[in-house]
Amino acid sequence: MPVNPEIVGRVFPPTAPYLVGREKVREFSRAVFASDPQHVDPEAAQALGYADVVAPPTFAMVVQDLTLQQLIAAPDSGIVLSRVIHAEQRFRYTRAIVAGDELTAQLTVKGIRTLGGNAMVTSDAEVVDADGAHVVTATSVLLVGEASE
Repeated sequence: MPVNPEIVGRVFPPTAPYLVGREKVREFSRAVFASDPQHVDPEAAQALGYADVVAPPTFAMVVQDLTLQQLIAAPDSGIVLSRVIHAEQRFRYTRAIVAGDELTAQLTVKGIRTLGGNAMVTSDAEVVDADGAHVVTATSVLLVGEASE
């Protein structure tokens, strides 16, 4: 089944709240070689005006992934994980993610562009804090390969 064009405009339910932990931020920072002290040292982050360690910009992908799982699991999407390549990623921040944040994300499928038998699926995950204030919009483009016969 090819990617279903009727998923464009679909808004998925908000994810369960994700509590950003200090150790998760530190682990992620090490994994992506983000060596600035604000990412691992609470005192360094506090000296910059933050309550706790600051997540590197790409940390939003951890929360966005929960929304992409919803998209891929949708039975009518036509998206099969084994045929997916994460082709592009962008972030638009209102503020940094900090340990202690409780974040919720909601995915909207923004568009599908076909390339031969493949499809480029663009989606936005709006990530908000516990007060409902915008933190980041994470935009992903998934390349969904053509099904083999």
